[in-house]
Amino acid sequence: MALLEVKNIESYYGPIMAIRGVSLEVSQGNIVTILGANGAGKTTVLKTISGALEPQKGSVIFKDIEITNSVPDQVAKKGIAHVPEGREVFPFLTVEENLLMGAYTRSGQEVKDELDLVYRYLPILDQQKKLAAGFLSGGQQQMLAIGRALMLRPELMILDEPSLGLSPRLVHEIAILIKQLNEEQNVTILLVEQNAKMALSVGHFGYIMEQGRVVMEDTCENLSESTDVKEFYLGMKAKGIRGRRRWKKRKTWR
Repeated sequence: MALLEVKNIESYYGPIMAIRGVSLEVSQGNIVTILGANGAGKTTVLKTISGALEPQKGSVIFKDIEITNSVPDQVAKKGIAHVPEGREVFPFLTVEENLLMGAYTRSGQEVKDELDLVYRYLPILDQQKKLAAGFLSGGQQQMLAIGRALMLRPELMILDEPSLGLSPRLVHEIAILIKQLNEEQNVTILLVEQNAKMALSVGHFGYIMEQGRVVMEDTCENLSESTDVKEFYLGMKAKGIRGRRRWKKRKTWR
C-alpha cells in the first residue's frame, strides 16, 4: 500500500523549473531512495513533500489525503518528519533541548517515552544531553537531527543526504540506524543520497533523478546490477571499456 504518492509535481525557484513532472510512490514499511547528482532536484522534491516549497503543478498524497500546499507544521502533525540537508540543529540549545523541539506535537508521558527511545538507539546523545549542540561533531549532529525527527514518532521520515561530509565509519553507523528504525520501529523512510552504495544497500526501491526528472526506477537490488548505475553512480567500469572516455558514453535512459 502506498503511504505517500507524489503525482506529476513541478516546482520552481523563481522563473527556474527545478523539478519537471516528478511522480513517485513510497510504500508502507519500505525504505525508498532517490539518487542523483547535485542539482538533480532531489532536495526540491523533499521540500515540496514537506511543505517548504509550493508546487506549481501536481499533487502530494499522504495516507490517501491530499496534503499539497500544506504548511510544514501541518505536514509534521500528519506524521511526516523531515531531516534536512545540513542537520540544522540549534547550536546554543543543549542536545536534550534540541530533541524536545521535535516533540512539540506530543505531551506528558509520550515525550519521556520518546526520549527513552532516542537514547536507546543513540546512546551518544544520552551521554551528551546537557552539552550545547554546537559543540557536537558533524556525525553527532546528524544523529541529533535524526533523533529530533524520531521524537515526532513519524510514520514517514524524510532524510536528505544524512551521510554528507561523514567518515566511512559514520556512514556505516547511519546506515545501520536507518535499517533499525525501519525494521524495529516500522518507520517508513524516504532517503535522498549521493552515496549510492549506502542508499542501495539499505533501500527496498529506488528512483534516479537527473535534471529535475525521474529517469529510472526499480528495486534497489536491480538498480545495483544496472550497468549505468554501476558506472555512473557506483564508480564501477564494465569489462571491455577500459580507456574509453567516460563523458562520451551515453546513459541508456537518455
